[in-house]
Amino acid sequence: MNTRCLRPLPLALTVFLAACATGPTQKLQSPSVQAPKPEPVRDLRHSVTVPVIADSNNGNIWEDLRGSFAMADCDADPGITMWARRYTQNPDRFESQIAAAAPRLAYVQQVAAKHHVAGEFALLPWVESQYRPVAGGKGMPAGMWQIMPSTADAMGIRVNRNFDGRMDVPAATDAIMALLSRYHDDLDDWRLVDYAFNAGEFGVKRMVSQHGTPPAEPVIPKMPVKPVTREHLVKLLAIACVIRDPGRFNVSLPSLSSEQRLVKVSIDNSMPMAHAASNAGMSTDEFKDLNAAFRNGVVDSDASPYLLLPSGRAQQFRNSLLASASGEAQSVPGTASLPPLGAALSGATSDDDTPKASTKRHAGSGKTHTVKSGESLWSIARLYSVDIKQLEQWNHLQGPSVKPGQVLKVTPG
Repeated sequence: MNTRCLRPLPLALTVFLAACATGPTQKLQSPSVQAPKPEPVRDLRHSVTVPVIADSNNGNIWEDLRGSFAMADCDADPGITMWARRYTQNPDRFESQIAAAAPRLAYVQQVAAKHHVAGEFALLPWVESQYRPVAGGKGMPAGMWQIMPSTADAMGIRVNRNFDGRMDVPAATDAIMALLSRYHDDLDDWRLVDYAFNAGEFGVKRMVSQHGTPPAEPVIPKMPVKPVTREHLVKLLAIACVIRDPGRFNVSLPSLSSEQRLVKVSIDNSMPMAHAASNAGMSTDEFKDLNAAFRNGVVDSDASPYLLLPSGRAQQFRNSLLASASGEAQSVPGTASLPPLGAALSGATSDDDTPKASTKRHAGSGKTHTVKSGESLWSIARLYSVDIKQLEQWNHLQGPSVKPGQVLKVTPG
């Protein structure tokens, strides 16, 4: 896994992307199998959009991916096979890792096809994070693409205390692929696109202006870049090598059914993440892994109007919302009555002008909140922008239950 920081570029021209063509003037042809364009099925009462995915190859995403490759094969450079063997030195572990990554990989490949980006770049998240939604600390890269905060800002990706768009798979992937496509328009060589992704667009353009476009051989261009940048391209071609010829490395690639493919499902209202997961018939951890952009345990419809779900769970999620709204599933909290999260965090007062938060500060002990009738630990956590687990820890609670009149610490101390 490579968790390097991507260097932000001046102005709004961000810093990403690159790859390799077999020749400096090679153009990427449209992939042999174009990603299907989903036909939305929309319920106007609740705005739950469930795209219908056509599985043209019975779950075999790998033929689609190989058909969209545009760079050198396994034997083009010794470093490629060396890294391919490193990736697969433990076949069982590799197969487990690629199976876990397959739904995201298939989604990324569809977006790459839409932007006419070489299929190898659908494998970039393997090099960066193995497709995991890595949470970055302050000033650090985050998401499966490992995007820096300043780069996200230049790309128009929203990052704040409640939402980190770098971990929003659809939005971040579309932004990255659009940049990769533009880089290729400017550099006309997929290898240089990968160098630009790793080292910065302006630096690569400056090298090209000084040294010219590199020849087709050697496949790994001998340009004055850092070893880590050269190795980045080698790693990308290495994982593509494994996909090209898995038998050569004694591994098998998993199948991916239509039900496992990821789709966007539109939502109108905010809801606790645990409730959304329950509606989809998923564990909270499984749900969070796909929707990691939402922070603080809440699906915020103001930040993003959709969720990412396996296709096989999308219909269940839709049906659960409809049943909840119609009163047929009272045991599962619905979302129709929940306001957008922005309203809950605004600190607005109720109709009778009673403050929503009753807080006091005690010397040396931080802020406290007196629980009012109808409040829950979740609503209090949202009001003060803290995690429920923190409230439980600060107040020595054994669970999320609270009672009116109970005084809670809402800051440490």
